[in-house]
Amino acid sequence: MSNSAISIRYARALLKLADENKQIDQFGSELAIMAGLLEREDYLRQLLDSPTFSQQKKTAILHDVVEALGLSIPMRSFFGLLLEKGRMSYIKQIDVHYRRFADEQSGIIRANIRAASKLTKERIEAIRKGLEQQTGKQVMLNVEKDTTLIGGLQAEMGGKLFDGSVKTQLKRMADTLAKG
Repeated sequence: MSNSAISIRYARALLKLADENKQIDQFGSELAIMAGLLEREDYLRQLLDSPTFSQQKKTAILHDVVEALGLSIPMRSFFGLLLEKGRMSYIKQIDVHYRRFADEQSGIIRANIRAASKLTKERIEAIRKGLEQQTGKQVMLNVEKDTTLIGGLQAEMGGKLFDGSVKTQLKRMADTLAKG
């Protein structure tokens, strides 16, 4: 089974459990916390993934970590299962898939906006409303400033990139002129 298929399977199972417990947001937050921790703490991630370190010691370490983080009992069990099955390295992918599935279930779509200059709150709200009208879903925006765009903006949503940046327009003009 591919890495993606494995992480999708765990993400779907966790979402089902979260839905049954009415804790979709809480499980998502706790999963993101653990994924972020393992991304930041390289030594901890390597230790939990190590085949040479005993399962008993890894379990004790994981227990201390989830207890210190104050994670819920179901999430402690979930991380224990991942450790037992040797799947701790999949947590980041599971987090990404879980968030996507939870958003789909809730009718939410996430969009990343990159703008050449800082956008006003009014402009951000207008972009959000426009995207909501086009998709028929609630849109959650993540807005970043990217001065390399020169002007305009790029919106990435649902795996598609909508590019209205001056940088891309200039590149298209250069390509057209080069072709003759």
